[in-house]
Amino acid sequence: MSEKPTVLFVCVHNAGRSQMAAGWLRHLAADSVEVLSAGSAPAGSINPVAVEAMAEVGIDIAGQQPKLLSDSAVQQADVVVTMGCGDACPFYPGTRYEDWALDDPAGQGIEAVRPIRDEIRRRVEDLIASL
Repeated sequence: MSEKPTVLFVCVHNAGRSQMAAGWLRHLAADSVEVLSAGSAPAGSINPVAVEAMAEVGIDIAGQQPKLLSDSAVQQADVVVTMGCGDACPFYPGTRYEDWALDDPAGQGIEAVRPIRDEIRRRVEDLIASL
């Protein structure tokens, strides 16, 4: 059975870190992984600086919309990567959880967001290797 793994990225607003991580995973893993992202309190729109930072490396996340985290998304996921959503993330036994401590790009300029983007790429590459 070659069902592809599902990875869910979760942060509070689903506007920066989780969107960049989802963009990287879609880009680096192509169609071998199902990619989801959501937020415990989604913003109205994606962080424009996160969009700009990803565009610099040729990844377009401008069309993404922040989504509300649902129990079904968590239940569907093989791996749940949380980024500062704390207790808002539901927990299900048997699901693999990783918590990535990353600076929040909200309100930051592009100079501050680039290193966050690059750190997310490194972690996504490690994640792909572990799937």
